[in-house]
Amino acid sequence: MKLLRLAPEQTNFGFMRFRRVSYPFSALMSLVAVATFLLIGMNFGIDFAGGTLMELRAKSGTADIAALRTKADGLGLGDVEVQGFGNNTDVTLRLRLQPGGDAAQQVAVDKVKVALGDVYEYRRVEVVGPRVSGELVQSGTLGVVVSIIAVLTYLWFRFEWQFAIGAVIGTMHDLLLTVGFFCVTQLEFNTTSIAAILTIVGYSLNETVVVLDRIREMMKKYKRISIAEMIDMSINAVLPRTIMTATTVFLALLALVLFGGHVIRSFSLAMMWGIFVATYSSIFICSPILIYLGVRNEGGETAPSASSAAAKTPA
Repeated sequence: MKLLRLAPEQTNFGFMRFRRVSYPFSALMSLVAVATFLLIGMNFGIDFAGGTLMELRAKSGTADIAALRTKADGLGLGDVEVQGFGNNTDVTLRLRLQPGGDAAQQVAVDKVKVALGDVYEYRRVEVVGPRVSGELVQSGTLGVVVSIIAVLTYLWFRFEWQFAIGAVIGTMHDLLLTVGFFCVTQLEFNTTSIAAILTIVGYSLNETVVVLDRIREMMKKYKRISIAEMIDMSINAVLPRTIMTATTVFLALLALVLFGGHVIRSFSLAMMWGIFVATYSSIFICSPILIYLGVRNEGGETAPSASSAAAKTPA
């Protein structure tokens, strides 16, 4: 039985010939990401922007989350997060911070109570202030930065410095474009989004290490071809694995987007974007940097072409 292949066998595609296009394109995308972050900003959820948390319990039967979400969305209070927890009678509602101070927050809570009636027991109502949310922003940012530094430190010792610099640039590229994705799409940025960013960083580094490891292996095996040909050969060698990994992860995330519900929507969409940019950067950003940093094969940079070799052969 013949196995399914998502990439043709013995591919020989010249990826490095696009490096003069990929770098300007990525630079433009990075500038757009920075501009949207400064001019538009992120759509912070209640975890970061503040708001009101309401914990409810159905007095009889189970909590109808779909009906709760429909009623809450019709109150004009902005995006309302509705999420079940514990058993099937408990549910939480998260309301955005309303303009107008504590009085406006209380009005929003009263609107919810009137809309839901006496079907639910209100077990807890808690306001998350801007100061607490600011601490969450600092903690989340610090966690992302420390995680990235730890992994990149490992790469610095795992590979030569040129390889490590390529991995650093590729990872920063993916992180910047993911932040820009949140700004452009205005997806809600909450604590699950932090998890998405960390997962994207891990996936990006995994793809990068796979490509760089194959390049280093090829450099030891073939010592008379140019570094650009070496990189193309290495990428083509891992291309079936790259396509298979990206496809299976994409399909899993697509299922989460379609059937996972509102709670993990921002996580799933951000991950889908991250899979694309991580695969792109490992091929068109991280690998070409080795050429610009002057990496050379030990036995010489270029191999003699077939035509020149034939000319030198005596008749």
